[in-house]
Amino acid sequence: AKGRKVHFLPPYRGETTLQIARLLGLAPERVPLYASVELAKAVVALREIKDADEIDQIEKACEIGSKMHRMAMKMCRPGVVEREIAGAIESIALQHGAGVSFFSIVSQHGETLHNHCHEGTLLSGRLMLVDAGAETTMNYCSDFTRTFPVSGRFTQKQKDVYDIVLAANDRTFSLAGPDSYYYRMHNEASLVIAEGLKSLGLMRGDMQDAVTVGAQALFMPHGLGHQMGLDVHDMENIGEKYVGYDEQTLRSSTPGLSSLRMGKRLREGMVITVEPGIYFIPALIEKWEREGLGGGFIDFAKVREYLDFGGIRIEDDMLITSFGNRLLGGNRPPVTTAQIEEYMND
Repeated sequence: AKGRKVHFLPPYRGETTLQIARLLGLAPERVPLYASVELAKAVVALREIKDADEIDQIEKACEIGSKMHRMAMKMCRPGVVEREIAGAIESIALQHGAGVSFFSIVSQHGETLHNHCHEGTLLSGRLMLVDAGAETTMNYCSDFTRTFPVSGRFTQKQKDVYDIVLAANDRTFSLAGPDSYYYRMHNEASLVIAEGLKSLGLMRGDMQDAVTVGAQALFMPHGLGHQMGLDVHDMENIGEKYVGYDEQTLRSSTPGLSSLRMGKRLREGMVITVEPGIYFIPALIEKWEREGLGGGFIDFAKVREYLDFGGIRIEDDMLITSFGNRLLGGNRPPVTTAQIEEYMND
């Protein structure tokens, strides 16, 4: 009433929007227009750099997350229903912390990126994708993804695609550090994926040019990762343009890169997920072929041989350090094809 600026963060929940509307005499639909950019930026600056106690909490969340993924691998076999595994791993999150950090993805339809249906019965020859994490009692999060064969053994075709995704994950860890930009990490991982797919005959031409136009986004339509902390997508309710981007780093419109949640310069103390993937999404493949998308870099006849393949994602959690980065969670879930097969058949 006195014309003073009232600072509040962009409201995430409907009841918060209604509360602010009543306090400030605004129509609810106008509340987001009055959210404070200054306060949003200040909170992001405080929260995105984790101190030693926060890192310790995230390490604990990663340890719980590792237990969850190891349990999933041990339970995975033909005839098991997905919900049995989902229930078992979520019970671990509750036994050791405050529960899951997000709704678990437990599915042999890994090509559906956020598939929360757990009704499938596991079939030999399929791949099982588990994207799951835990929260500590202080509500710090972990977020891992592993993809493994229902039968306990990868086929050569599955192994070939899996190794490309793992190489993209490794490439990110070899490059990320203070003052590097995460959108460049996304492009580097995308180039590894494109080159790998070209080696399998699924893409053709100059892969640097292909990544420039986003042709590999047919196979990895999402971004490489996001910040993580007190929420699994830390602070994104405040506004992704403040959390993942800033005045120096604007969001791209290139396919794939446009879906990157975190593109800005990395700083010591940031915690970021690294989650490359390759997915064969029948509806998306059909759309791209019908509309002539992909810039001529896609061999659609070859891609159609993979329509029943599913999807592979490999996700780990990274701390940016003064010297580069390090993997969070001392007990990393098995990640190479040999490690996974050995663990599943032990």
